[in-house]
Amino acid sequence: MSSKPNPKSALETQLATALASRDQRWIRRRLPDPETSSSNSPLIDFNSNDYLSLSNSSTLREHFIKKLSEAPDVLGSGGSRLLVNGRAHAALEARLCAFFGSEEALLFNSGFDANVGFFSCIPQPGDVVVCDEYIHASVHDGVRASRARDAQFSFSHNSLPGLRKVLIRLKEERNGLRLGDQSLFVAVESLYSMDGTFAPLREIADLLDEVFPLKNAYLVVDEAHSTGIYGSQGRGRVALLGLEGRVLARLHTFGKALAATGAVILTNTLIRDYLLNYARSLIYTTSLSYANIIAADCSFDMLIDGTAQHVSLSNRLLDLSSYFTETLRPRLEARKIPTNLVSLPSHLISTSLELPSPIVPILTPHPRPLSAYLLALGMNARPITWPTVPKGKDRVRVCLHSGNTKEDIDQLVHGVVSWAEETLRESVRVADRENESGSGRRDLAGGSVESKL
Repeated sequence: MSSKPNPKSALETQLATALASRDQRWIRRRLPDPETSSSNSPLIDFNSNDYLSLSNSSTLREHFIKKLSEAPDVLGSGGSRLLVNGRAHAALEARLCAFFGSEEALLFNSGFDANVGFFSCIPQPGDVVVCDEYIHASVHDGVRASRARDAQFSFSHNSLPGLRKVLIRLKEERNGLRLGDQSLFVAVESLYSMDGTFAPLREIADLLDEVFPLKNAYLVVDEAHSTGIYGSQGRGRVALLGLEGRVLARLHTFGKALAATGAVILTNTLIRDYLLNYARSLIYTTSLSYANIIAADCSFDMLIDGTAQHVSLSNRLLDLSSYFTETLRPRLEARKIPTNLVSLPSHLISTSLELPSPIVPILTPHPRPLSAYLLALGMNARPITWPTVPKGKDRVRVCLHSGNTKEDIDQLVHGVVSWAEETLRESVRVADRENESGSGRRDLAGGSVESKL
């Protein structure tokens, strides 16, 4: 006699239902094939955040191994920074203060931990946080955990009129803000991770001074994706624009262009001390291992002493970005590819950009088929869909690297255009078959073509 299977628990049912729902909507996340992420993968990398290609630098690798062999402490870190304050950790913070021209520096295990730590404890009861609508998720998580309850507001991406409207409304509604008894924080990214757009940092700083003459409004800038690329020796866009004295806190991460791990918040002595006492993502976790600290230190060696040839690497990266957009845009137009099938975002249509960005979104309602097509051609560029980006803003995000070549870019452009043309031809065939069967013609770049993709 066979036994009946045990019924699923309420928890299993709820979790499985949620995942099944994501499957049905094509938004379920899965880890990519590790073979596509290996440094010796045959795929052309248009996916990772290794903007300067330092992760493949034999010079950096050899320098790191040499420093490891000479270091007195290598394995582990011993515990929380509040229990074990390693000499390497303290030395790196001192070095970063000098490098970035900051009063203080405080290390965190990741950019996520740094944002959560800062925004969960610095805003006080009655304070408000105003975020660009595309700000990193970690900022939202931090504010939700803070004592500034129901005090998070957003403005349209990079919209100065939108920000002004929010600031003026909050000032009119809240006596504390008008009188200077409460504080307002504006959180932005200097370079946005999904769109490759730049925050108008100087204009935002000017706006805060104008609307809040009592100096109770503060700018907080996440430089995760600009670290190592922009500014003298890769100091970021705040330093590039000379705004160090007008920004309350800057976040720099080591895991993208610098090919290491960890993050640092640059701020003043009072806020650093407060974070040490109240930032739970710092206090209640084991700190970065000594090996992690040494790796980050080696990356800054490369930036500072010129070993990384930072100027040539960053210039090459930005030249490749310009080449990509200036090649793809006219090719799409010449081949008459409908913009509702493949397009570049509006900020990349203009050729008078402030600076090129290594992050280039290729907008398409069919990001997974396009990504799969490129993968079959030997290129790794990942699809990005809701909820990572807003609904209707699906894309294949292209991340460029100093190690890419113009031949790589030409291959990518050819792949995107070829996919679009094949998709259009298939949609015509589908429409013809439907006409023959009397079912009517469908939309060229959508409708029934989805089932074929």
